[in-house]
Amino acid sequence: MQPLILHAHATGPNPIKIAIALEALRIPYTVRQWDFSDNPQTGVKGASFLRINENGRVPALEDPNTGVVSWESGACMNYLRRVYDGKESSVLGPVGNSEQDRVDFEKWEYFLLTTLGPMTGQTNWFRHYNSVKNEDALQRYSTQTERCYQVLDDQLAKSGGHSILPGRVTAVDYHFEPWVRQFEFAGLSLDKHPHVKQWLREMTARGEVQRAYIKIKGAAPEFS
Repeated sequence: MQPLILHAHATGPNPIKIAIALEALRIPYTVRQWDFSDNPQTGVKGASFLRINENGRVPALEDPNTGVVSWESGACMNYLRRVYDGKESSVLGPVGNSEQDRVDFEKWEYFLLTTLGPMTGQTNWFRHYNSVKNEDALQRYSTQTERCYQVLDDQLAKSGGHSILPGRVTAVDYHFEPWVRQFEFAGLSLDKHPHVKQWLREMTARGEVQRAYIKIKGAAPEFS
């Protein structure tokens, strides 16, 4: 089996989730790091990368075994689920085989992709990167991210903080992990969300999470 190629940037949360899934599945892969410039050879806005992902964003995932190229973290994750996850003993997928199990998986996946992730990203942008201070925007997105933490905390209470879907860790947890881990960078706190804190502590200790961070960022994550 030829290693898959994961296109990434060391500071971005979305490539991490795909690396965690690859580690959980024990799929060989290599990481190619890009910067955020328009350099033709090294930048996500440059010609070389735009041939892989027309949108100029990481992650992208190339599979030389099938010839398939995917981008957008949800598409990359679901490709790995369809092609490489076990059908009888799934690592990434829903905890059961009922339609409700499938819907529960999808609704929490989409909640991250459409709400918690974007709200966190906007909080980070207005706190750290916007050239003009905009306290109204920062307050709005901070409040919305905190609201998402509470929604997540209520869901995690069902499993005692062990997994987002009661029963076992799934790709849903991998989707959330690198985004929730950014809470301090976003200037937020998990003190009012004890189940989220418990969950992040347990996710930090998992082998696939440790290995993925080392491969993408060069250092294992810490959380106590």
